[in-house]
Amino acid sequence: MWHSALQIICLIGAAASTVYCLIALSCAVAFRPSQDKAKRQPDSMPISLLKPLAGTHRLVAECLASACAQDYAEFEVIFGVADPNDPVIPVIEAVVRDFPNVKTKLVVCGKVLGTNRKVSSLIQMLAHAKHDTIVINDSDILLREDYLTHVAARLKDPSVGMVTCLYSGTSSASLGSRLEAVGINSEFMPAVLCARRIEGGLHFALGSTMAFSRRTLDAIGGLEPLVDYLADDYQLGHRTTLTGRRVELADCVVQNVLPDYSFTEFIQHQLRWARTIRASRSSGHAGLVLTFAIPWSLLSLIATRGSNLAWALFVGAIALRSATAWMMEKTLLRPRSAWSDILYLPLRDCLAPLIWIACYLGRGVVWRGSKFKIENGKLRPV
Repeated sequence: MWHSALQIICLIGAAASTVYCLIALSCAVAFRPSQDKAKRQPDSMPISLLKPLAGTHRLVAECLASACAQDYAEFEVIFGVADPNDPVIPVIEAVVRDFPNVKTKLVVCGKVLGTNRKVSSLIQMLAHAKHDTIVINDSDILLREDYLTHVAARLKDPSVGMVTCLYSGTSSASLGSRLEAVGINSEFMPAVLCARRIEGGLHFALGSTMAFSRRTLDAIGGLEPLVDYLADDYQLGHRTTLTGRRVELADCVVQNVLPDYSFTEFIQHQLRWARTIRASRSSGHAGLVLTFAIPWSLLSLIATRGSNLAWALFVGAIALRSATAWMMEKTLLRPRSAWSDILYLPLRDCLAPLIWIACYLGRGVVWRGSKFKIENGKLRPV
């Protein structure tokens, strides 16, 4: 009897995850970011672009330069570091010299206002921002030159409180980096698009872009309440929707430059990500169990000893996952040289349920080399 129950559970899991793959594929097909360069609008709103930094990475100079190379009428770039001896400071200074006509400022954010040092720095950087429109993105985000134009276009709608942006994972040659990239591009980004469709809009933001007016920031109580939260991007977007304002996707895609993760570092990062999602969206994280199409279909094959239905679900899972990955590669405007990352899709999909299970076995995370535990979404030092 237990064997029959196992068969039924596996077949239901395989069928449900296959349906999810169909929804994800349709969302990927429907999303069409602009590939043409947006024209500069001379009457656009002035923008303060905030870039919090901690340490360097392989393309940090290119990421910082892309922030300064915006084809936009009026903007400033504010770089922030917590450590006055941070090795990224000489890189910032070199980039600033390369863009003498761009208004820039380096802020050393010496105050520790909470366990989330990024938010702590942002609060101190915000005090130096001159403009009413604020755009924040992470240090590892590579921007196209019309990025601010696309973001500003969405913010002109008075019903929009925040604009965020899809991003592609750009890997290095390491196994961990490639697995991270294929996870972002074929799993996480389709999940964002599915959440937008199923929930009738976005109720969170992504760290690749958080753009808002000071009016919106005042309405959610500022950044100060977020200084202990790990998922500051989720909190900013969620609190914005609670005010009755919408979170919208910009009509462009940016690149997330991934580090040279070892396999262990990849697992640590995935576990931190999973526990962050669990702390922020517990029901959504629990529902991920019904998205693991390839693992469920493999279990169905084993449990049913290769039944025709199980084989049909397995073939369907492979086809739909591959089609979704291929479509997202096109949607995210990835270079052809990066399409080889799709070859890591089966391994990434088989690791996903193991990480999902491990997420429930503790609350500890490793962030920037330090150990924390998550309590009610907040970081607590271990």
